[in-house]
Amino acid sequence: MNRFRMIALLPLVALLSGCNFVVLDPAGDVAGQQRDLVVISTVLMLLIIVPVMALTVLFAWRYRHSNDAARYEPDWDHSTQLELVIWAAPLLIIICLGALTWMGTHLLDPYRPIGRVASGRPVTQQTKPLEVNVVALDWKWLFIYPEYGIATVNELAAPVDRPIQFKITSSSVMNSFYIPALAGQVYAMPGMETKLHAVINEPGVYQGFSANYSGAGFSGMRFAFHGLASDAFDKWVASVKAGGGALDRSSYLQLERPSENDPVRRYATVDPALYRAILNMCVEPGKMCMNEMMAIDAKGGLGMAGINNVLPLTYDKHAARGTVFGPEPTYVAGICAIDELDGAPATTAAPINTTPVRGAGLPRPAFTSARQPSASLINPQLRLQ
Repeated sequence: MNRFRMIALLPLVALLSGCNFVVLDPAGDVAGQQRDLVVISTVLMLLIIVPVMALTVLFAWRYRHSNDAARYEPDWDHSTQLELVIWAAPLLIIICLGALTWMGTHLLDPYRPIGRVASGRPVTQQTKPLEVNVVALDWKWLFIYPEYGIATVNELAAPVDRPIQFKITSSSVMNSFYIPALAGQVYAMPGMETKLHAVINEPGVYQGFSANYSGAGFSGMRFAFHGLASDAFDKWVASVKAGGGALDRSSYLQLERPSENDPVRRYATVDPALYRAILNMCVEPGKMCMNEMMAIDAKGGLGMAGINNVLPLTYDKHAARGTVFGPEPTYVAGICAIDELDGAPATTAAPINTTPVRGAGLPRPAFTSARQPSASLINPQLRLQ
């Protein structure tokens, strides 16, 4: 009989052998603390669940119909001691879970810079975090390293024991940036920036992917995350720079086109203002940026002409960007030059549209086709912070 039981359990053992327990055995301190929260919470809940399940079996066996030796008390209906145990134990568990969750929610806030690289090893003031700009594309990942002026597609690397600051956005639809060995998942949304702070403590190659379904190529939206020693990371950066290739606005618009199962790509140089343009959804030349539009709205808008500013809000609703089908995309032309949006004084001037707008005092926005961009309209008195 025991042999048959073992044979019956073999399929279950075979299924469990393929499980990946990276969430319970992570390589990053933040993911390790999250693992501890899961384990402690589970143990606290089992303090109630296990006794209840055991008592259920015990009562069913002891008070079965055939057991004539069991006590029979049909008029019993209350016990103060039993009531105290039934209510006090779960209440204490809930209090412990609440305190644990409150502390973990604040200490492991993804927007909060980490205070340590490992247990007993605080982050010093001289330590500079590695900044990585993450862009979720259809269906691939773009990683920009502002400190080194390089970028990669579907490949991410970071030095061991150095804090990492991820700034995350998306080009079109919502995705979820997730490296189980490093930290929890954080959503990537178009026109918005989310953040994640983490650190990798062990060298190795770990898997990253999108944890939010985003269309046909979602299953191939994966990348390798390399945890490298400091010298190995420097060599990796040097190899990316030696590989050649430049990522500017025009090449990004080609990269942004939907594609599936893309190979790793590397770019030795990157337009410094590219990520900000992606975030403000104005990579196309002459297109009004979101922060420019918000600044105009904050000043009272452009009167009746400002009604047309809602056109960019239809971004990517009717056809995926880069496809040959669907209506030709249009957008509101920018009033400030690109370098003005970056906080620098304008070096070139374009023609000014002087069409008056009642109550606005600003030029009327022009509309342009994404395939045939026109010159930006500049108002010298408008400066965006």
